[in-house]
Amino acid sequence: MTQENDVDAVIRQRIRSLRLARGWSLENLAARCQLSASTLSRIESGHRRMALDQLLLIARAFDTTLDALVEQAGQDDVVIRPLPSHAPGLTTWVLSSADGIHGKTVAKMRITPGRPGERGVHAGRDWFTVLSGIVRLELGEQTILVHPGEVAEFSTMTPHAICAHLGPVEILTIFNHDGGQAHLHGA
Repeated sequence: MTQENDVDAVIRQRIRSLRLARGWSLENLAARCQLSASTLSRIESGHRRMALDQLLLIARAFDTTLDALVEQAGQDDVVIRPLPSHAPGLTTWVLSSADGIHGKTVAKMRITPGRPGERGVHAGRDWFTVLSGIVRLELGEQTILVHPGEVAEFSTMTPHAICAHLGPVEILTIFNHDGGQAHLHGA
C-alpha cells in the first residue's frame, strides 16, 4: 500500500468515525453536507475517489476544518512529556502540543503560598479545576475559595489572581491564546 493510500484510508476512517460518534446515519450527514448518501457511502468504503470540494463540505458538516479532517496522525504526537517551568511560587507543566487544541493551551500548575498575588487583566476567559489544595481566586473585589473537584470559569477582563490558600495547590487549566500569553509567557 502506498503512502497516498494510507492517508486516504485514514481520512475515510476518520469521516466514518466522526459520523458514527455523532450518531448520524449516512442520510443525516448527506443532509448536512449536500452530498448524496450513496456518494458518502462510497467515499467511506473506498469505492469513490475523494475530491477536495467534497472534503470541504464534509469538514463543514462536522464543524471542523479541512486541515483537521485530513491531518496525518503521527505516533510521535501521542505522548507529551512536559518539562516544568519555574517562577516564584509557581511551577507549570504545559500539557498540550505547541499548536494547542483548537487554539487552547492545557497546563498543570502547582502554586505555593509564596507566589505573588498580582492581579492581571487580559482578553478572553480562564478555566481551571482544582486537583488538590484550595485555590483563593481573587476576582475583582471578590475572594472566592475553590476546592478540589470544583471548577472556576471567568472573564479575564476582570482583574484576577489565582493563589494558594493555606498551602500548596495544584490545578489543571485551559487558556485561550490571550490567557496563555498572559499566564505562561508573562506578556
